[in-house]
Amino acid sequence: MKAIVIEKYGQANELTEKELPVPEIKPNQILIEMHATSINPIDWKLRAGYLANNMPFEFPLILGWDAAGVVSKVGSDVTKFKEGDEVFARPAMENGTYAEYVAVDEDLVALKPESVSYNEAAAAPLAGLTAWQCLLDFGKIKTGDKVLIHAGSGGVGSFAIQIAKHFGAYVYSTASGKNEDFLKQLGVDEFINYKTTDFTDVVKDADLVVDTMGGEILERSLDVVKDGGKLVSIVGQPDAEKAEKRDIETESLWLNPNGKQLAELGELMSKGKVNAQIGHILPFTEEGLREAHKISETHHAKGKIVIEIK
Repeated sequence: MKAIVIEKYGQANELTEKELPVPEIKPNQILIEMHATSINPIDWKLRAGYLANNMPFEFPLILGWDAAGVVSKVGSDVTKFKEGDEVFARPAMENGTYAEYVAVDEDLVALKPESVSYNEAAAAPLAGLTAWQCLLDFGKIKTGDKVLIHAGSGGVGSFAIQIAKHFGAYVYSTASGKNEDFLKQLGVDEFINYKTTDFTDVVKDADLVVDTMGGEILERSLDVVKDGGKLVSIVGQPDAEKAEKRDIETESLWLNPNGKQLAELGELMSKGKVNAQIGHILPFTEEGLREAHKISETHHAKGKIVIEIK
């Protein structure tokens, strides 16, 4: 099968095309013939070697953790899926998706809604589930909660805004001025242009902050959370001592792949309650993947970057 791999850590030009064997599936796995995948910041962070000490991998390494395609084979213990099913998934870390086929554990897979395209489905698993787990599993959001979502025009942010609005939250979100209309279309109640406005001047007593930026933004976000509120970051470790003084619950969240939650997200997508925001669609080639990584590395990609495989 065709795959785009890296043979060593480095720049985007390390992404090269290679012929590899089709993965062998275990009894509890399905083999997905890939139609689309998408790019997430962890892809290029791994490619560059930033996480090499924490997450050692063998080379050649297939990156990518969003899958959308058709079931081409099922393991002997699989009961929920059959050959020909249209599905999407966030596979385990060792099963990269920059490839024509990927093996995925059955419990990480969900049926793709008929009304959702493969490109839209591929945009959803990692970013959508991350937003879901920040808001629902950790945040326990409910109607009327005041929620601040940093970088709302990005992959996780754009899903988080829509999910938060669906569950009745009042949403603040930061982005540059050029994305104001985009965020308001997603449902943001108060848009904050981070280039001209300090979010701490606008947001007071938030029930929940979802941080996708880290660094100083994460540190200062504690100041806008109400006593007893919550703050979750997907890129950093909140200051536990500072949070404890005001009884703020904090978490550094690492996505837990979950097929059941992905099916729930897919249901919202099928009803038009949540839509994948796709800013770029690139081909499944060395050049396409390299360009996708470069766009993601700017930190200014709008929505998701999708790689169209079929």
